[in-house]
Amino acid sequence: MRRYLVDFNTANMNKVYTDVLIIGSGIAGVYTALELGDGYKITVITKEEVEISNSVLAQGGIAVSLDKNDSPEEHMRDTLYAGAGLCDEETVNILVHEAADNIKRICNFGVQFDKNEKDHDKLALTREGAHSKNRIIHAGDATGKEVCDKLIHTLMQRSNVTIKERTWALDLLVKDNTCYGVIAYNEKTGGYTAYYAGIIICASGGYGQLYYYTTNPEVATGDGAAMAYRAGGQLADLEFVQFHPTVLYHDKNKSFLISEAVRGEGAILRNSKGERFMPGYHELAELAPRDVVSRCIFSEMRKTGDSHVWLDITHKDRDWLEKRFPTIFSTCLEYGIDISKDYIPIAPAEHYCMGGIHTGIYGDTSIERFYACGESACNGIHGANRLASNSLLEGLVFGHRIGAKAYELLHDDTIDEVRKMPDFTSENEDMPRMGAEGAGQDAAEPVSDIRRTMSSLVGIVRTKESLEEARGMIDGIAAKADRMKCTKPEDFVIVNESTIASLLIRSALQREESRGAHYRADFPNRDDINWKKHITVSAHDS
Repeated sequence: MRRYLVDFNTANMNKVYTDVLIIGSGIAGVYTALELGDGYKITVITKEEVEISNSVLAQGGIAVSLDKNDSPEEHMRDTLYAGAGLCDEETVNILVHEAADNIKRICNFGVQFDKNEKDHDKLALTREGAHSKNRIIHAGDATGKEVCDKLIHTLMQRSNVTIKERTWALDLLVKDNTCYGVIAYNEKTGGYTAYYAGIIICASGGYGQLYYYTTNPEVATGDGAAMAYRAGGQLADLEFVQFHPTVLYHDKNKSFLISEAVRGEGAILRNSKGERFMPGYHELAELAPRDVVSRCIFSEMRKTGDSHVWLDITHKDRDWLEKRFPTIFSTCLEYGIDISKDYIPIAPAEHYCMGGIHTGIYGDTSIERFYACGESACNGIHGANRLASNSLLEGLVFGHRIGAKAYELLHDDTIDEVRKMPDFTSENEDMPRMGAEGAGQDAAEPVSDIRRTMSSLVGIVRTKESLEEARGMIDGIAAKADRMKCTKPEDFVIVNESTIASLLIRSALQREESRGAHYRADFPNRDDINWKKHITVSAHDS
């Protein structure tokens, strides 16, 4: 396996020295930078514009127990239930008990959530799948955008923060299991830079783009997990991939999310005959956990031979829908669907990755001075299946905790120490490289092959046969990618996606049971005796 995406020698490269380097500009990365305050030199690198991330696309809201009839303990109980026995109780306890304080913090940055119609001093609360109480705060149906816009605006006013857009983090610079920085590629100039830092924080997002049908943006290609793996870091729970039940199914758009909050407000699922079917599958009907609803839709589609089912919220009037779900209403209307009168065609699509870089309660990883938070991290909160609206919350709570930990690690002389860090070279680990065409006729072909393979063979329902077929196809792509000479972003994506896809498939084959978002038709039952444990992978294990 290749150690680095590109060949380099930092002695001959442009170098940047900073107290803190943050990879990614979603809610986890930006909030972490804000929580570090203005006492440190902070550099944020992001491979797109700073406004583009999975966090921005989050519609539903943020889960937090604020109502007098709710409590952190009940939020914890719901999270543990959804996680199907694999949640880390310590991290879940931290999440639910530190939630309210972090919501107050972001409100101080100007974030505006919807207010209660009867009491404008209180935030409006709604309910989503597998929550026992109304505890989802929201900003219409564009909560992620509202939060990220306000946090990014605040961050850009900070004189101690430098944001580098169109800059790809390629590989970690690690020696004796300590991370000193990253090698990065500037897409605008085509040049490489060595970023050295006192601590490095990965908030690069998940690996949803492994799948052909996904709600994730193009940036979600598993870069953080792949670079951590190549550097010897430990990954966990890669087999647990959540498919959102209700994604618009239209010829012109098969990636637009129809928020779980729509079902929280009473929408029901109907098959092609117009029949409501969820009560026949689960006692919570449309509000069952996401993995359950997705499998039920998949089963219903297989029964009828249809490519989609329907979501019905026509019992709500137009004015209410336009106010509560302005983005969903207007987007559907663009495609000729008036959701106050028409059923919405939907089908499940990949949405969230529970797995990632294995971390502790302060975002610490198996590599010293390298931290991770948000969807790139796996700290055990979500277990085998994430509870709705816990994702933005996780980025906030653990971004804050990393910020607090940084105060213990950084000091006035950090930059001076950073300047003394060693040079790195890839020369001793180099191997003969073939051109990018070695992975296919062009860079787009192997990426498309990966995504179609994962969607068709490693999706909502898996079997040993489908997984082994997928492994053969992905391993063939990975072997060619391993020998590629990477020169452009498309090449980086091939290597990173084939790396994570291969590891995901191996974990899915190893877990011979069905639990949460991982469903094996050949092992349909949950097996707590043998499999109530996490699967971790590391290059050191290979």
